[in-house]
Amino acid sequence: MRSLLCAAGAAGILLFAAAGPVAADDGGDGFTITDPRIKESSGLAASRKHPGVYWTHNDSDDGPYVYAVDSRTGRTVATVTLRGIGDPRDVEAISVGPDGNVYVGDIGDNLGGTWSHVWIYRFPEPAQLRDQTVTAAQLTVKYDEGPRDAEAMMVHPKTGRVYIASKKKSGGAALYEGPERLSSRGTNTFRRIAAIDQWVTDGAFSPDGTRLVLRGYFGAEMYRWQGGRPKGIGSVGVPLQMQGESVSFTPDGRTLMFGSEGKSSRVQPVGLSGDQLPESAAKNSDGKVGDKGGTDDRNQDGPGKNRNVLLAAVTFGVGAVVVLGLRRVFRRK
Repeated sequence: MRSLLCAAGAAGILLFAAAGPVAADDGGDGFTITDPRIKESSGLAASRKHPGVYWTHNDSDDGPYVYAVDSRTGRTVATVTLRGIGDPRDVEAISVGPDGNVYVGDIGDNLGGTWSHVWIYRFPEPAQLRDQTVTAAQLTVKYDEGPRDAEAMMVHPKTGRVYIASKKKSGGAALYEGPERLSSRGTNTFRRIAAIDQWVTDGAFSPDGTRLVLRGYFGAEMYRWQGGRPKGIGSVGVPLQMQGESVSFTPDGRTLMFGSEGKSSRVQPVGLSGDQLPESAAKNSDGKVGDKGGTDDRNQDGPGKNRNVLLAAVTFGVGAVVVLGLRRVFRRK
């Protein structure tokens, strides 16, 4: 019976992979990171100065490096070496702020949330894409509830405020808000503002700041950002990936780009619709919020969740058919 269930499960996985999330028109087909040095791409952020370029970095054991990848070719077009910081421990996230700075989150804790503090590195986004060394500020971070393991750090694109989401659902994952302005002197205390009911590996704000997405290994949740707090509006379909670690909005806000660790890892686009579209992307030609993308709270599940439910139902159905079919074959024998 176990072999029958395995066959059914395999059929379900193939069906899910085939059905997969649909890319938005402006998201293209995604891209593959071709740089052999990038083996553990753990964060992803769309450049503000260079259209079509995404910033990324390795997880750990790589050094103070950040890479600019051209989404049209998958090639690294610039390697930035950070000067003026210590040895990075567990770099997990990257975000570009409205102040023109790139923020790198050395916020992971491979010791299970025991480090007394973590760091954020901040440096101006380069005007030219070439290999270069830049001086970065090293910002010390602590949490008001004590040490946390985290992999998601997001800079709000309007206020410039920095947020961190802790990772473990079983350990009470939460969203933490940093001070209004981070300081390179002393310690920046991040305070809990909301519980998060998922295992978080990365997150991103939409370019207009009206949406927040938090992803895990196998799923993602979209939130409406209201009054400096998240309000859940449903799940988002996530591509099947070996180890889903990163997510970023495209500059127009209509597409999510999902990345994974591993050599030659693939960054895959997922188009948004309905309430999950950021407000600026949902506006029609008259400058009004359209019927599908407005601030109507009635569609709390969102299109991603409905699509996942449908896929799960179809997968279960196919699995059942496979099991019944194999049973009949074995009975005949």
